[in-house]
Amino acid sequence: MVSARRARALGQNFLVDRNILDVIERLAGVGDDDVVLEIGGGLGVLSQRLAARVGHLHVIEVDPALEPQLRDVLMSYENVTVHIADALELDLAALSPGPTKVVANLPYSIAATAILRTIDELPGVDDWVVMVQREVGERLAAAPGTSAYGIPSVLAQLACEVRVLRPVGRHVFRPVPNVDSVLVGLRRFGPAAPPGVRSVVQDAFAHRRKALAGSLALSPGAGSDVRSRARAALVELGHPPGERAERLSPEEFRSLAALLER
Repeated sequence: MVSARRARALGQNFLVDRNILDVIERLAGVGDDDVVLEIGGGLGVLSQRLAARVGHLHVIEVDPALEPQLRDVLMSYENVTVHIADALELDLAALSPGPTKVVANLPYSIAATAILRTIDELPGVDDWVVMVQREVGERLAAAPGTSAYGIPSVLAQLACEVRVLRPVGRHVFRPVPNVDSVLVGLRRFGPAAPPGVRSVVQDAFAHRRKALAGSLALSPGAGSDVRSRARAALVELGHPPGERAERLSPEEFRSLAALLER
C-alpha cells in the first residue's frame, strides 16, 4: 500500500466505498462496445469493475509503486492495457483501440486539465463520468455570470453538456482529503474548441478584474486595435462595450473569436 504522505503528494485519494463504486458503474452505463479510459488507476478497485464489463480498458497510472498491485488485480483480464505514465504527457491520440468513454476517479491535482485534454485530443470520446474535487466540478458546470464561471467552464461547454451528477463526501476515500468531491457527467455534442477560440477564451479571462476588451489588449502579441475591435464585436453580440468575460456564454465566445478574425 502506498503511504498517505506519498498519496497526497501525487494527488491520490483511493475510493474505498462500495456504494460509490456502484453509483459510478451505474452512471457510466458501460458495456461490451465501449473502450474506456481510466485516468488514475490507483489500487485497481474501479479498474477491476470496468474491466469485467467493457470491450477494452486503458488504465493510466502515474505512480510506479502501484504498478505491481494494479497489474496483479487486472492480470486475469485480456482486455486491459495498463500505462504507467503521466496522463498529461502520454500521447492519448495513440491509444489503441481509441477510447469512447472516460470513467475515472481523477487525481485532484490534474482533474480539470485532464478533462479538457481528453475533450481536445480524443474526439471519439462521447461520455465522461468522473470524480473530481467539488470546486472543479462546479467550475466545469458553471453558468455565465457566476463567480465559478471561467476558462474550464467555457472550453468544456463549447463541446459538451456538463452536469454535476451528485455530491460525494470526503470519507469514502483513503487517505481522507480536506475537500468534498462530486461526480461530473459530460456528454459531447460537438468538436473541441479550435485553437483560435481557445486563445480568445484564455486571453479574455487572463485579467478578470478588467473588461474583456482590456484583457484581450494585454495578451502577448495583441495588435494595437484589438481593444477597439473587441468592443465593437461585443456590441454586435448585444453586449455593452465594457462587458466582462464572465458575462459571455460559451457560444458567444465562439462568435466573438469569429468576429475578431474578420
